[in-house]
Amino acid sequence: MTVLEPGPGMGFFTIPLARLVGASGRVVAVDLQPKMIASLKRRAAKAGVLDRIDARISLADTMALDDLAGKVDFTLAFAMVHEFPDAQRFFAEVARASKPGASLLLAEPRGHVNDEKFEVELAAAAAAQFELTARPVIRRSHAAELARR
Repeated sequence: MTVLEPGPGMGFFTIPLARLVGASGRVVAVDLQPKMIASLKRRAAKAGVLDRIDARISLADTMALDDLAGKVDFTLAFAMVHEFPDAQRFFAEVARASKPGASLLLAEPRGHVNDEKFEVELAAAAAAQFELTARPVIRRSHAAELARR
C-alpha cells in the first residue's frame, strides 16, 4: 500500500502509518518545512520505520508528485488543506497521484475552518473527481472520507 501524507509535521501520524503499511508498503510524507522533514526522519529512524517513509520537501505551490501518478491508495489530509494556497490545486494533485477508488480522509480543525470554508474544500475535492463517501466524527474537526472516481 502507498499512503500520501501532505503536511506531516514531525510525523505524529506518519510513524503509525508506516507501521500499518508494513515492510512492503510506503508512506510518502510531503512538507514545505525542511526542519519538519528532518525531525520526522529522526523520529522514524528511532522507531525503526524510516525505510518505509519517503520524506520529501515540497514547494509552496505544488507537492511535485508527478512520479506517483496513479500509485497512491490512501491520502491523509489532516489539518492542512486550509494552509495550502489553492485547495483546487491540492485536490487535483492528490487526484493525479491516486489510483481509481483510492481513499482520502480530509479533516480540518473547526477553530481554523468554518462550515462554509469546509464546504468549499469539499467542492474542490469533487471537482478533482473525489466523491464523498462518509462523514466520520473527529473531535473538534470537520471530517470527510472521499473516494477517487
